[in-house]
Amino acid sequence: MSILARSAAPAARRALIRPRQQVRFSHGHGHEEYEHMPFDYKNKRVFGLKVATYLATGFSIPFVAAWYQLSKSGAGGDA
Repeated sequence: MSILARSAAPAARRALIRPRQQVRFSHGHGHEEYEHMPFDYKNKRVFGLKVATYLATGFSIPFVAAWYQLSKSGAGGDA
């Protein structure tokens, strides 16, 4: 019997002997109303404004950083 087979045999026996435990679901909420979005958007105008602000901020960061670096070096023009 090889060393690999000898080392695997006790582990296989333990797996068969070990009692199986019931799986508990820690995230089970029953039959409540399901919310598929991680945020609330009851007022669509406010939600649209928040999304637009978020996207505009994320889009403008590289341009603001480039402007700042160019103005620091003196190559940024009039600023």
